[in-house]
Formats: sequence, C-alpha cells, structure tokens
Amino acid sequence: MRSPQLGRTVQPLSREGPEKMQAFVWQHGPFFVLVAVLVAQLLLLSFQINRNHHMRLIEVWTIAILRPFQYSVGGVVGSTTRAWSNFWHLRSAQKDNQQLRAELMATRYQLQQLSEQAAEAERLRAVLDFKKRLPFHTVAAEVIASSPGVGLNAIFIDKGSDAGLTADLAVIAPNGIVGKILAVFPHTAQVLLMSDPSSGVGCALEKSRVQGVLKGDSRNLCRLNYVMNGETVAQGDLVVTSGLDQIYPKGLPVGEVVRVEEGNIY
Repeated sequence: MRSPQLGRTVQPLSREGPEKMQAFVWQHGPFFVLVAVLVAQLLLLSFQINRNHHMRLIEVWTIAILRPFQYSVGGVVGSTTRAWSNFWHLRSAQKDNQQLRAELMATRYQLQQLSEQAAEAERLRAVLDFKKRLPFHTVAAEVIASSPGVGLNAIFIDKGSDAGLTADLAVIAPNGIVGKILAVFPHTAQVLLMSDPSSGVGCALEKSRVQGVLKGDSRNLCRLNYVMNGETVAQGDLVVTSGLDQIYPKGLPVGEVVRVEEGNIY
C-alpha cells in the first residue's frame, strides 16, 4: 500500500498475533474455566472454614504470606526509630555537654575572681597590720606600672605629691624594703628599686651587726659591699637596714646572705 502524502509504501498491520492468542484461548477454554472455578471454590472454602481461635483459613493464609514482609518492614522501622532516637540523644548530650562546659568556665572564672579578691584582701590586711606596727607615719600605695627606661629597675606607684610624697622617701613592704622615691609627680611617683646598680642602702648583719652598703647588680641580686675580710659572714645570715643612710629606718628586713666571697680588702 502506497501513501500519497508521504510518497512511500506502508505495510498493513499483521493480525497473526491476536488471532493466535484468540485461538489459544478458545482451544484451552475449558481448562481456564476449570482453574477459575477451583480458585473460586478454594476462596469460598477459606472464608467458611475456621481454624483454631475461630480464625478463617483465608486469614491464616494472608498472615502467613504477609508475615515475612511484616517482619522486614517492622525491622526497618525499628532500626530507623532506634537510630533516630540515638541521634536525638546524642544531640541532646552534646548540647548538655556544651552547657556544662560553659557553666564550668563561668565557675572557674568566678573562682579565680574570688581567689584574687581573697588574695587582695589578705594583702590589704597585711599592709594594715604592718602599718599599725610601724612607729612612723606611712602612706599606702599600689604599683601601677614598671619604668620604661632601659637598664633602670624602677616602678611607678599611684601616690604622688598630692599625698605628701617627696623624693628620697623610703618605700617598704611587709616583707622588707623595696626602694626609694626617685621622682615625684602630682598623682604618681617613680620608685628606684634596691636591686638597681645605682641604688645604695646602709645595711648590717642582724646577728654580728657587721655593717656594709647594699647595691644592686646586673643579675637582679644585691651585693653587700665594704665588709672587711676578717668579719664573720655566713650563708643564711639575715640582713637588715642600719639607718646610717638617713633614708631607710633602722631594723627593716632586707634579705639574707646566699653566697660569701673574699675580695682584696673587703
């Protein structure tokens, strides 16, 4: 057959397939009818026959067929539920852990603040007790900075001329002397530490009363100079101020002897 629109030959549809299928059905028709009748009777019987616990046979078959699928679906659902529950508990535990860490950091900070406050209160108590024991007038001050000068061991305190401070006044602490005031400003003062090489403190050994001049050295220690070689000086002897320099009151703690050396004369 030739199509006038397309200009080509069109093959007619074959009817052999449907005809063969129809012939097969007509040829085996009684068999299919018999199978359908048997299946219908089996279904009717399964609806009518009861087994244990008054269950119909169709229900037993249905349960038997669907039970593997039910177990599989139930296992998947149970595993998914447990995984989701574990994931949720893990997220909750992580949040609780983060919260506990934050609380721990806050507690540590509070403990540090309380420790610093307790240490500050203890220092103030020691200063007040020390001030009460001194026989002369004192002014309490705090260190606010170190001196920026190179090679100069000095600090700055928060009291100045407004508190009545002047140059060459002794600066002391409960543990001993610190240094002397080098320069005074309206609200601050610069203190030359006794460990500076340019400083000088009149001192004496507490037991033997051997006198000398204490000067700082480059190792951040001090040397007691002008002590005769024949004088008895032992390691561990306590050193106190002698009062001869007219700056530091007599009898204030300075330190202790850590090493003894002999010189030419002193």
